[in-house]
Amino acid sequence: MSSITGKLKHDEFSVDLPSIPSLQVFVSDFGGRGDGEFDNSEVFQAAINECSINGGGTIIVTSGIWRTDAIIFKSHINLHLERGATIKFSDDYSDYPLITSSFEGVEAIRCQSPLDAEGLTDISISGEGVIDGSGDAWRYVKKFKLTDIEWKNLIASGGVVDPSGEMWWPTERGMNGEAIVSELKKQGITDPSQYEEARDYLRPNLLSFRNCKRVKLEGVTFQNSPAWNIHLLNCEDVHIQGVTIRNPWYSQNGDGLDLESCHRVIVTESVFDVGDDAVCLKSGKGKQARISSLPTRFVEISHCHVYSGHGAFVIGSEMSGGVSDVYLHDCSFYGTDTGLRFKSTRGRGGVIEKIDIDRINMMKVKKEAIIFDMFYEKTDGKTLEKASVSEETPIFRSIKITNVTSIDSERAIVLYGLPEMPLEDLTFENIKIKSKKGLIANSCKKLIFKNCQINSRETKEADFIDCFDLVIDSSVIE
Repeated sequence: MSSITGKLKHDEFSVDLPSIPSLQVFVSDFGGRGDGEFDNSEVFQAAINECSINGGGTIIVTSGIWRTDAIIFKSHINLHLERGATIKFSDDYSDYPLITSSFEGVEAIRCQSPLDAEGLTDISISGEGVIDGSGDAWRYVKKFKLTDIEWKNLIASGGVVDPSGEMWWPTERGMNGEAIVSELKKQGITDPSQYEEARDYLRPNLLSFRNCKRVKLEGVTFQNSPAWNIHLLNCEDVHIQGVTIRNPWYSQNGDGLDLESCHRVIVTESVFDVGDDAVCLKSGKGKQARISSLPTRFVEISHCHVYSGHGAFVIGSEMSGGVSDVYLHDCSFYGTDTGLRFKSTRGRGGVIEKIDIDRINMMKVKKEAIIFDMFYEKTDGKTLEKASVSEETPIFRSIKITNVTSIDSERAIVLYGLPEMPLEDLTFENIKIKSKKGLIANSCKKLIFKNCQINSRETKEADFIDCFDLVIDSSVIE
């Protein structure tokens, strides 16, 4: 079995690569047609079964538009898209069975993902083609994210607008689905068949690989997902290289890559242009995630470009199992909402530590270049009194950010720790930020700025509130 070496700032780790037998089959060998009309669902499954019976192999998709419903992987399978090949997934909701899966850090009933795998080993997607999830048929759209003309055209295309007039849904069942799901959860109902009336609302992620070992994604473009684009849950030995991940900037839950409770991961030379967080490290949400204690550990992310996205590199907010031993380096962010984004809130718990970030360039970040927010989604949270410390208290510590250049952001740095659990042992070194507004730090302990230049056009002050062991060495913070 071959492997590659991942780097941490002061250590290394090994990632085992998938073992794929030499057998090759073509989708066209099984009667498939890439004419944009033929339904290749049975064809893809026949090709996968043929490879699996023979111990595994590579399924080759040649140039064309190959329509299909969900592709369910088996172990030792590589799905390879040649240049010019596009896999276009069905926009018929009924083609995706309701299953017990995961979403936003907890077990959930969802429609099965177009690319789906659970409990497998040695799986890969490679090549130069495009995989399109037909997400526009699933996603709702908020009016404020579109121009007036775009909004009018969207309404004219069909679908329904909610009573507030501020949100468009592809179907009425989708619009009403949230209330149905909420009531079923209150009743403790976990049988997927009972969620049928909410099917239109239960959008799948484009790719969902759960509890898999030795996973590789290389070269392919993943785009237009109904929800998150790529979600890897509790996977080990993951190598992602040279992929492009795209969702419209207005897409709800349009994350790029979500690594949740994964061990030994290398992500490199990839491009992200999405509608939510671009690269996000997670580890589950709440009590069950703390009990399971499945952190995301040993992750190297390098030489990536991020365009549209809420956050370019993100940890949280579902991080109750912890995140540690992460090295992000040599990446560039262009026009994202925030750059480096760390988020959590009371009730989550979890420990985030041993995070090293080095050599990052940012341009025209719309909000904060760097933000730590322990009051995520709490509009009045920053004025709350000190709470008691428990297993539900999130801990962020031992994080070092070096050699960052950012120009034209709205705000340079925001650090909001909890009064009962300050952000601890944060080091900023060789940081150069030009922004409209400066730095705010609240509830921090052992906060170090070394050779930092933070120049703000409008607000010259740096606010330090309830910060202890503050060190500003050879720095200019205006």
